[in-house]
Amino acid sequence: MMFPERFSNLPAHVWPRLRALLDAHEGGGPAVHMTIGEPKHAFPEWVVDEITRNAAGFNSYPPNEGSPELRQAITSWIARRYGVGLDADTQVMALNGTREGLYNVVMALCPETKGGARPAVLMPNPLYPVYMIAAISGDAEPVLVPATAENGHLPDYASVGEDVLRRTAAVYVCSPANPQGAVASRAYWNALFDLAERYDFRVFADECYSEIYRDEPPVGALQIAAERGLDLNRVAIFHSLSKRSNLPGLRSGFVASGADTMCEIRQLRAYAGAPLPLPLQQAAAAVWADEAHVEENRALYVEKYRIADRILGNVPGYTSPEAGFFLWLPVEDGEAAALKLWRETGVRVLPGAYLAADVNGQNPGKTYIRVALVAPKDETTRGLEAIRDCLYST
Repeated sequence: MMFPERFSNLPAHVWPRLRALLDAHEGGGPAVHMTIGEPKHAFPEWVVDEITRNAAGFNSYPPNEGSPELRQAITSWIARRYGVGLDADTQVMALNGTREGLYNVVMALCPETKGGARPAVLMPNPLYPVYMIAAISGDAEPVLVPATAENGHLPDYASVGEDVLRRTAAVYVCSPANPQGAVASRAYWNALFDLAERYDFRVFADECYSEIYRDEPPVGALQIAAERGLDLNRVAIFHSLSKRSNLPGLRSGFVASGADTMCEIRQLRAYAGAPLPLPLQQAAAAVWADEAHVEENRALYVEKYRIADRILGNVPGYTSPEAGFFLWLPVEDGEAAALKLWRETGVRVLPGAYLAADVNGQNPGKTYIRVALVAPKDETTRGLEAIRDCLYST
């Protein structure tokens, strides 16, 4: 079976590509895995009790849009976190992980034409690959905009030409950014919403790393839109328990927006969605309602930020992340650095080029490696010291 032609030029998937690079070689020591952003801190023990207590729900089809209890827990969290009051029945929907929502949102909302031409969906480069596949699946043109050190690792969508902006249907923003850890400021969001109002496009805000930060919680897209009095149908936010609560396997996320936008998203999900089993929805509701474990989790990452700053602070070009749990480390060549590191130390990291796409022969991730700070503190320390001594010692 052949894929449609529009999928023929997709880049190779990240993890098979990494295995092809590293696995033909022997590691130079005990393996230290710093590639995938899979949280390893403990999740709350009582989650298991919540699932067990509600296990009878496995005997029922779960509500597609999320149980009333889960939707109310989510809107209550949004009100506490961002000061925005939403209607739990019409402005929020549970997702089976945010990847589902980030992918389907283009097909749900993107028009067939914009400005009399094929619509464009703008996205950062480097990027979460789902953004690109979503645009292609929705028969829109993915337009990759560099997110580099020169622009604070956040895409400057105003730099895109008028001809593209006039046919732009939506933009993706990841804040805090994966892989760079940059946070969109109030000024950034305000400038983006000015642009969105001028050219009439939607903002899709991937905020899955929003609860892992140093001191001040990052401002959110919905928060800024509400403060400005904008139509909330202009923005859709995506959040998850994966990073916030160390529950990637629970597959609990949500999308929130204005009622009209949510109506369109729900309509597609009625046919294409895979709702979370009801006992897991009940557990997720309890997790969204609790902040104590989130604060403990955040403190562990803040400690690892400090460890990274101590070990790598003298590395030329090192930037301590504002948020998230990745380091974006400058090297001469990401693939060569990852292979050298694996062969000489046993530490596995991800070449930055695998998280970006070539545009006009340039790949903004080529001279970086991404390092995940998800392992326990001692293992993280050992890995970072190996990176320093192998790649940056003179």
